[in-house]
Amino acid sequence: MNEKKQTMRNLKYCILGCLLLLGSTSCKKWLDVNTDPNNPNNETVLVQNRLPWIQKFYCYTAGVTNFRTAAQSGVYYSNSTAGNALSTTWTSHTGNVTPYQTWFVEVASNLNDLYSSAQKKGAFHYMATADVFHALGFMQMLDVYGEMPYTEAISGIASPAFDDGKTIYNGCMAKLNEAIDLFSRTQEATAPPLASGDMWNGGDVNKWIKFCWGLKARYMLKLSKKSDLYNADSILYCLSKGPQSIADNVVQAGLNNSTVLDYLIRDPVVTNGNFNYAAYGSNQRISKYHYDLLTNMRGSGVTDPRMTKIVPASMSGIQVAANGKVISYTWNRSIGVDMYGAATRLSKGGPASILTPAYAKDTTTIKYTIKNAADRTNFIAAQVAAGRPYTNVADTVTVTYRPGSIFINSPNYLYAGDTVYVNMRSSALATSGIPAQPEKDVSWYPSGDAFTAGAVASTGSFQVRPVSDQEILTYHEMCFIKAEVYMRKGDVGNAYTAYKQGIQAHLDMMQAKLASWQAARYTDTNPDMAPMAQSAITAYLSSSALASGAGDLTMADIMLQKYIAMGCSIENWNDMRRFNFSAGNVGGFGVVYPGYDRGPLFAGNAQYTGAGKTDPRYWQRRWMLPTTLELNYNLTNALAINPHAADPNIWSMPVWWDCATDAEYYGYLQN
Repeated sequence: MNEKKQTMRNLKYCILGCLLLLGSTSCKKWLDVNTDPNNPNNETVLVQNRLPWIQKFYCYTAGVTNFRTAAQSGVYYSNSTAGNALSTTWTSHTGNVTPYQTWFVEVASNLNDLYSSAQKKGAFHYMATADVFHALGFMQMLDVYGEMPYTEAISGIASPAFDDGKTIYNGCMAKLNEAIDLFSRTQEATAPPLASGDMWNGGDVNKWIKFCWGLKARYMLKLSKKSDLYNADSILYCLSKGPQSIADNVVQAGLNNSTVLDYLIRDPVVTNGNFNYAAYGSNQRISKYHYDLLTNMRGSGVTDPRMTKIVPASMSGIQVAANGKVISYTWNRSIGVDMYGAATRLSKGGPASILTPAYAKDTTTIKYTIKNAADRTNFIAAQVAAGRPYTNVADTVTVTYRPGSIFINSPNYLYAGDTVYVNMRSSALATSGIPAQPEKDVSWYPSGDAFTAGAVASTGSFQVRPVSDQEILTYHEMCFIKAEVYMRKGDVGNAYTAYKQGIQAHLDMMQAKLASWQAARYTDTNPDMAPMAQSAITAYLSSSALASGAGDLTMADIMLQKYIAMGCSIENWNDMRRFNFSAGNVGGFGVVYPGYDRGPLFAGNAQYTGAGKTDPRYWQRRWMLPTTLELNYNLTNALAINPHAADPNIWSMPVWWDCATDAEYYGYLQN
């Protein structure tokens, strides 16, 4: 254990050295001065230099957690082994080490130092930020892992004791209360101004205070199952002091202007943290569950104006000139991958079988052996519809893909049509593999030849491009929380008002970002980054996709609109757990997430042992602790708090806030 402790200490100082290295290439504004830039140490690094990298590294933790919980929530399908295990088969893996590792190594290990060094300078506002990150990170760890080291976690103890969820929750809330007090103080005259080290809010203390109140509202909402702790009026009070418009949104801006990689996990250091996991590679696609909400909310058949900004597209029917350049094409908007319904495509090919497309620089032919006559007839019909040349001899169909085609390079005919599932991938300077691709072109090209031709294989998705804002806390989330709270109070009038405000706020936030991308000329290569048509927004807001009035509003209306707005966020999984997914009748609100359930490829019987949908242990409710960290090196303490920490079905054990009573929670730990 002493070796482990020394490793953690070395990693802490590795961070300090990394800060100086990164400062010379990417975020130089924040890393201008140390007492000796060639020999940084824990005493000389300035508080205003430490904060921005805590902010940035926190986004790694949030990014991977957002993506993997979004997969659990049905937002995304993934054909990677790790991601797919959470989205399609539910055969949960034990490799969820990244959020734990990035939180403790890159963020938590610096919080005490930030707090104490700021305290020495009378820099109360920096002390407050340390408290805020304490709450953000440990609450996230509680959400996904349940019990974990907390009171001894960053104390220097090599084998820290574990705490239960209640202790962690109360500790995080206390940190937010202290942060509000510290932000309200006037700093000492010699203290560095918060603006000199704050990438999120530009040193706006009032915005930080609203942020704290908004986090309190978010965290208090988690207690909705607990009749002895849930307090609607207290949440509404917090909301009244939290963000009041999209100007109060707290985000980390994503950039695409550096090839520098993070020292720990080798991800780009300045890109959006959600991009680093959801759209870095070509494994992820929009799920049918998510797609249907964007095209058929409330069974209306109305397409949401946000759909073309969230659901990616690729070029199709490409024609190239003699010089190999694209001269004509149509856009192929992705459809959703069915994981929960019939899942016909996945049932035929396997849960991870949807493949990444290739680009045909030259004429390419593929022979497909199709023994089933009906399948062969349907396959040939698809080639005719696409205008592709083909020949058919017995059970072999040979298809010719013209130059410029984006196609699936596999002889398995089941996969040939997978170009309808456009992956989420975007390109960054550090990851594209195409040196000539410019900063303002973040579309994905499957090869250098495709880039040269101008053949786009994915336009990407609004939340997960490298240049997307990573949303930490937003006004639209506050509106949806307000709508839910009022609905629980039986005040449907105010609930409806907040519901409409939440939808409008999200549209406004998206439109503002899209307009900024257009002004920066990202739209020269990517039309999906242009603003939505105002006429489409107006029509949608008065359409049957939305509740027509207070008397027509349901809790499902509120939560499904929140689901769209939150997207790649852990809060969707948190909300689904609070409503017991699609079990129904939690709080008398019926089924809030209709259609979400185990799919035909479910194989997680060892992890999810509940007898039926009303059994809490039927659902995905937490992650197993990282085997390589806690279960190998601190198992005694893990089992002391929860004897089931290493059991396969720990994945279905509710965390503290997901239980109606303490007796229920401690019963899970003891039985």
